[in-house]
Amino acid sequence: MAKYILKRVLAAIVTLFVLVTVVFFLVRLIPGDPFNDPKMTPTVKENLNAYYGFDKPLVAQYGTYMKNLLQGDFGRSMKYTNKTVNDIIFDSFPFSADLGIRALVMALSFGIVLGILAALNRGKKLDFVCVIIAIIGTSIPDFIMGAALQYFFGIKWGLLPVAQYKGLEYTILPATALAFYTLASVSKLMRSSMLEIVSQDYIKTAKAKGLSGVRITVRHQIRNAIMPVLTILGPTVASVLTGTFVVESIFAIPGMGKYYVESVSNSDYSVILGMTVFYGMFLILCNLIVDVAYGLVDPRVRIGKK
Repeated sequence: MAKYILKRVLAAIVTLFVLVTVVFFLVRLIPGDPFNDPKMTPTVKENLNAYYGFDKPLVAQYGTYMKNLLQGDFGRSMKYTNKTVNDIIFDSFPFSADLGIRALVMALSFGIVLGILAALNRGKKLDFVCVIIAIIGTSIPDFIMGAALQYFFGIKWGLLPVAQYKGLEYTILPATALAFYTLASVSKLMRSSMLEIVSQDYIKTAKAKGLSGVRITVRHQIRNAIMPVLTILGPTVASVLTGTFVVESIFAIPGMGKYYVESVSNSDYSVILGMTVFYGMFLILCNLIVDVAYGLVDPRVRIGKK
């Protein structure tokens, strides 16, 4: 098991290095100039370029950035006065994480339950309803879902607030919009996995031994069918917890999405790079945790990777 974990950690480190390198050079290729204010004098612009290191060769800039990154420094924002990228992430990530946790709990809970109910009622009305929900969830973009929820539950029926993030009632609509796609994906995966397991020999053996249907479903079907869900849990957790940029913009949530969108329009290279790297690190960490957990749950995984 130790060798398996070491391999996964080394793979994560290599992946992170490649990610930072690729993103650094791609960000430098983005059209635009962070210091394109027509009121700015050439001298001021030259001083700013020197301050942020843009007057140095690209390779030297890369070396400086990697050195600072190893010390946990994502750099300074070029548009937000007296703010580092670390400050922006620390200020905005709690909102994105809070929204993401609510959405994740909602998506996993309802998704797994819907998938189980659909599989146990295959060909019946309940199965049809669950499949329709899954199709709608995977077909409609989250920003369309968010706008629809705002219109019906906020504007037309007046049941919930349509924007801001000031209390529990403010989190319901954005969390639902953010969770719907994941909920639909999990339910589809859980349903197909449950139906596949029904035909396995150990299920037939359990039935032949006279075990009750509830015991077979809980101890054998659900326990084994949930394994494929674990495989998508890493990227799912990372993407949901870091928040969806468009959903946060629609509901005026002061999360990472707001700063990321503004940094792209302002050509704020430091914030674009820092947030992209932070998101990538978070994604890699989540995948690493899921890989290790998957190896602990299913010994066949670590045996096959030796």
